[in-house]
Amino acid sequence: MTPAELFLHADAALREVIDQLDPADFSSPVPQEWSQLESPTLLGILGRHAYDEAWVPDVIAGRAAADGDPFADADLLGDDPIASYDALNDDATAAVRAGDVAETFRFTYGDYPAGEGFAHMATYRASQAYSIAKEFGSPFHLSPELIAGMNEHVTPHADEWRQFGVFPPAIEPPADADDETRLMCAMGFWKP
Repeated sequence: MTPAELFLHADAALREVIDQLDPADFSSPVPQEWSQLESPTLLGILGRHAYDEAWVPDVIAGRAAADGDPFADADLLGDDPIASYDALNDDATAAVRAGDVAETFRFTYGDYPAGEGFAHMATYRASQAYSIAKEFGSPFHLSPELIAGMNEHVTPHADEWRQFGVFPPAIEPPADADDETRLMCAMGFWKP
């Protein structure tokens, strides 16, 4: 699986979870570690994901927020947050599938080769899909393809990225752990 394909699988997983959200839960608090906001809510997290999706076409084209941030003060969620997110997700998917990708992705935390940049974006989406689904009781599991792609492109770097604060400490998987559980344990995100 290519890093771009990994991103597409992870982005689709996050969308699947977001599409299952109940708008009645938007004001529900979410774990503090999900956000830099003082009192994060599900709607706030959805807003951050919308912002992230909006940036995908620019990031893969080699642009960065330092060049100007047209989304900083934009209302990306509007009156129908899930539909608005889905539209941004469609745009991100189309941009990645078009295949016109810069050699370097310029994130706010540094510049990375495109392959690693796709892995970074996929990691965030896959872990959030899993975590949001667990938090809100959605019937969701990472696909076998996404798990395989994460094991190929992400888990080999887990200990290194853990040193940078990307992952919490690894968790010892239960003896009967399935592939999803083993992946989430390696990344430190598993919840029983």
